[in-house]
Amino acid sequence: MLLQDKVCVIVGASSLRGIGYATAELFAQNGARLALVDLSMDEGIVGDIASSIASSIGHRPLIAGLRCDIENPADCERAVAEVVARFGTIDCLVNCAGIVQARAMLSIAETDYDRVLGVNLKGAFNICKSALAVFAGKKAGVIINLASVAAQRGGGLVGGAHYAASKGGVVSLTRTIAREFGPVGVRANVVCPSMVETGMLDGLTREKFDEIVSAIPLQRAGRPLDVAGACLFLASDLSAYVTGATIDVNGGSHIH
Repeated sequence: MLLQDKVCVIVGASSLRGIGYATAELFAQNGARLALVDLSMDEGIVGDIASSIASSIGHRPLIAGLRCDIENPADCERAVAEVVARFGTIDCLVNCAGIVQARAMLSIAETDYDRVLGVNLKGAFNICKSALAVFAGKKAGVIINLASVAAQRGGGLVGGAHYAASKGGVVSLTRTIAREFGPVGVRANVVCPSMVETGMLDGLTREKFDEIVSAIPLQRAGRPLDVAGACLFLASDLSAYVTGATIDVNGGSHIH
């Protein structure tokens, strides 16, 4: 198993339809111990996730759920401390948390901008900083941040300029972490998905969905498991010499 007994924190994992959940299931299948962090996390959600994973992989994973507002630095520090108290350490952080908002540039209000940047970029900074305090001390650790093709092409399929800017910031943040913490044994990489069948696509009409898919070389939308597979590679020793990289998971829709 690629992650046997590794303690993996996955942020943004409360929805069974999401990338965070798919990553949790795949990591559990590969032997990981899971700490799932989300603003909406509660005992009921943790139970549903554990049951769903168990039905898929054949056994109940070792799993803990923590509620955390990643916009709040103190809350991130508390959540990371709770994971360390529960499991003894942290080996990997996967940050899948994010919100999207479709707005034309001239209609983005200050409150919209602050909210999207607050969760997507400030939140990523906060949770990475808290995890890095652990990783730097043990001189080992892996960070995987989820960005978006919107950060690469300028604008998303369903997100506005503030969303693209926030995810562009996540790419730069991750590369900076890779440079600064590489000398102490910490790796940091970013995954840029596109057109993945999660709740973020719920506002698209069938006609618009089909139009977008027709332009994708692989002729389909992505699945959460497609992104989870890239995360598994980056979390494992298969990518031991990979850091500061941007991994595209977009079906060929943005070849550059």
